[in-house]
This record gives sequence, C-alpha cells and structure tokens, in this order.
Amino acid sequence: MKKHILIFSVLSLLSVALYAQNATPRANVRQKAQRARIAEGRADGDLTNKEAAALNAQQRHIRRSERRAKSDGTVTVAEKRKLERKQDRASRNIRRAKNNSVTPNN
Repeated sequence: MKKHILIFSVLSLLSVALYAQNATPRANVRQKAQRARIAEGRADGDLTNKEAAALNAQQRHIRRSERRAKSDGTVTVAEKRKLERKQDRASRNIRRAKNNSVTPNN
C-alpha cells in the first residue's frame, strides 16, 4: 500500500512540474486583456479598421511566438521575458492607437 502511495505521489509531482514548465498563465491573461482592449476600442470608435487590423496582427504574432516557445516542452525564463517584452510593446501600441487623433471618419 505504501508503495502505491509513493508511486502516485511521485507521478503527481512530476506532472505538476512538467505542466509548470510549459505553462504561461500570465501571458494568456495579458493576451486576453489586450484582445478585449482592441475590441473595445473598435466598438467605441477609438480605433480605425486599419489600426485594429494591425493590432490584431501583432497579437497573432505574439500567440505564434508563445506556441513556438512551448513547442519543445519547456518555456525558459528568457522565452518568458521575450514574450513579456512583446506584450509590453503591444500594450503601448494599443494605448497609442486608442488615444491618437485619428478617427474612423477621418
């Protein structure tokens, strides 16, 4: 019985460790929030079609980078930093596009 409990415990810890190395929950939350900000800007009229398309393309690029980082089974610290920098840049671009003087009617 003790042997079964030990084996189960080791397997549980191993699966948690493997998941933690491949997980990017912070990136996923930021990605969702940025997509919502783009949709909100489009609905409010703060973003033109062209601006929204460019911002969505940037979000697709970030998602591809995240998938590429996960492809080998481990997301390194450097890869996480790179994803975060890309998301910081995207966030700045969203803010600038929403607050510039370009309107859909111009």
